[in-house]
Amino acid sequence: MTEAHPVASTFLKNAVYNGAKLILVDPRRHKLADFSDIHAQIAVGSDIAFLNSVMYVLIEENLYDKKFVESFTANFEKLKEKVLEYPPERSAAICNVSADLIRRVARMAASVKPMMLCYTLGITEHTCGRNNVVSTANLQMLLGNMGVPCGGVNPLRGQNNVQGACDMGALPNVFPGYQKVTDEKMREKFAKAWGVSKLPDKDGLMIPQMMEGLVSGKVKAMYIFGENLANTEPDIRKVEHELSSAGFLVCQDIFQTETTRFAHVVLPAAAWSENDGTFSNSERRVSRVRAASDPPGQARPNWWIFREIARRMGQTWVSESARELWDNEISVLAPNLGGIKYNRIEQNGLQWPCPTENHPGTPILHLEGRFTSGLGQFIPVDWTPPAEVPDKEYPMVLSTGRRLYHYHTRTQTGRCEGLNDLLGEETADISPDDAVSLRIDSGETVRVISRRGSVNVKARITNEVPAGMVWMAFHFRDSCANWLTNPAFDPFTLTAEYKACAVRIEKINTGG
Repeated sequence: MTEAHPVASTFLKNAVYNGAKLILVDPRRHKLADFSDIHAQIAVGSDIAFLNSVMYVLIEENLYDKKFVESFTANFEKLKEKVLEYPPERSAAICNVSADLIRRVARMAASVKPMMLCYTLGITEHTCGRNNVVSTANLQMLLGNMGVPCGGVNPLRGQNNVQGACDMGALPNVFPGYQKVTDEKMREKFAKAWGVSKLPDKDGLMIPQMMEGLVSGKVKAMYIFGENLANTEPDIRKVEHELSSAGFLVCQDIFQTETTRFAHVVLPAAAWSENDGTFSNSERRVSRVRAASDPPGQARPNWWIFREIARRMGQTWVSESARELWDNEISVLAPNLGGIKYNRIEQNGLQWPCPTENHPGTPILHLEGRFTSGLGQFIPVDWTPPAEVPDKEYPMVLSTGRRLYHYHTRTQTGRCEGLNDLLGEETADISPDDAVSLRIDSGETVRVISRRGSVNVKARITNEVPAGMVWMAFHFRDSCANWLTNPAFDPFTLTAEYKACAVRIEKINTGG
């Protein structure tokens, strides 16, 4: 959190200063370890084994919230049957932590109510990412920490307004407001509103399917806006081949990027500070955003560009501002946003569901155990290893993430001299033990190699990472971790396994 969500992490650190307990579960000993009561430094990709074992202890020692489980949940016996297959001694071997530590975590988690569970992309960016998320929900329901202030499962989104993009239907299976495209009534409603005879009745493609479709010819054209796929997707050589195979590629962005090199058309968009509109944050709060300056040159708001393309295709879209789009279209078509209007979010915004204009919004979901589906569903899941694990040829595990001073592929922060002074290049973070065995000095340029490719990068020797692990980010093009990462995907979400692949490190100057 201190690097990917530095503002949110300050609230967490302040809570610790005010007496809150903190359990940190992370393969890296990053800065939050200094604030934690317990740091469970589990092996990369062992989350489910760890969480199942924590739940084993809660059930075996009768520490779980029996009243909540009996009143508001279903499938407890199935969950119990599964987690009892994960005694601490078994999971300790998988997670590379002690059985005693697992018991301490379970007992501390049960000793405080409510407990808030937060996670970042270290949970989702695995081939078992969906099951990881399910496990966190299982734990919080078992402890009765759902539907209460300062409880719940709190995913910290990977980018600003990811929540808002999902709310608007920027997903292949839903219309705005999470209304399923496979629902005939929803299709009829949106077809009428959008002035078309019918809409597709099947879920659309996800990014990996789109990219593969460019090569096979199934996808004839792609329109990318606000995304630098040539740096953010795993296995960059594969991605560049896919982008170069596009019959027609449109990029809409605020700057030229590695991805715009492949575009047949580049459309200049206004930046966030040059736009009127709304953002939705991780707590579902819809807030106003007001333009601080005018867009330069020919740059225009994204919605204006889309509308003008539609006009040239013979469609007339009547809304002429972000406010009209929200008040007259979005809030009208999405019931959970129906009560959110611009005149109601001038100050602190509103949290959906907010179905009517006299509704105060919903700060806490599942209040008093009232889950959307009725009862909270326990979903037992098994631990599975990463798709690629270390072996004799590639004996180390690479995990990737972000560094404080830069944002994503540096499309914006790379143009800031001050930030480049603070962090001007990537490093490969390795443990002191590995540095000794590989005869690598701090600051020495090394080659990190996977089955996909290699990068030359300076070594950073640090106690933050355990022996056998390499940690890198993807901010810098030449040393981007995504030259190395594995294009293996979660079967449910098709999220890539950025957090685990096998690599080796070689000295470039073996005589050094």
